[in-house]
Amino acid sequence: MRKIYGILLVVMLVCVGCQWKLRTSDADAEVSRSGIQRFDRIESLYLTTGDVAAMQQLNTNYPMQTRMLMEDVLHLGRVNDTDINTKFLYFFQDSTLQRMLADVQQQYADMDDVNDELMAAFERLHEEFPALELPEVYTQIGSFDQSIIVGAGTLGISLDKYLGADYPFYQQHYTQEQRKLMTRQMIVPDCLAFFILSQYPLRGVNAVLQQSRDYHMGKIQWIVNQLTKRHVFDNEQVAAVKQYMHAHPQVTFLQLLEE
Repeated sequence: MRKIYGILLVVMLVCVGCQWKLRTSDADAEVSRSGIQRFDRIESLYLTTGDVAAMQQLNTNYPMQTRMLMEDVLHLGRVNDTDINTKFLYFFQDSTLQRMLADVQQQYADMDDVNDELMAAFERLHEEFPALELPEVYTQIGSFDQSIIVGAGTLGISLDKYLGADYPFYQQHYTQEQRKLMTRQMIVPDCLAFFILSQYPLRGVNAVLQQSRDYHMGKIQWIVNQLTKRHVFDNEQVAAVKQYMHAHPQVTFLQLLEE
């Protein structure tokens, strides 16, 4: 089974004088990676009430996340445009999006299960890739576009893409195969798959060959199955990787991706 992925890879440069920065200190970075940050709650508060204080909190506490949401996900304009907040608020006044905002807050009032599974998987990921710096993970609400947003040191989860296979909007706009994968249970596997893909993309001539791309994704999906201790992905490529790793137990995850 193949999934039609929704991922946004954002490359950002950190420079002196920018209005945002990648990290504040090593201590803050350690704390920020200890769990999922609920950016979506403050976002939802602003979009449902127009609370100016909530918008100020987004810009102050989550400058890079807010920038990516405005500019790269919703394409509303530059984050420092004078009317950007009004555009942001007006964009979500659509009745379908207002309903979605409420549904997200209801379904994801508690995310302890997702957080615990992701942190456990990240620990296993760190054991296999000790040099890999784990991202700061946060939740957000988009407009049914991207699922996972990978930036410089950040990983955003768009909860509007994980409202369940039977969600009414999904039934009208997505195939049954796609809807099966737009569930709460797919959040952690998607986070891992897209993060690993962002760190170990397929390069060179092989990157243009569909067979090579499928096999590279199969490697990542097999690794995700191991990290989550679940049989999430099951397809021809994953089966081939499984067979290869069984025959070559000395090969590490890193060697598998880089070979």
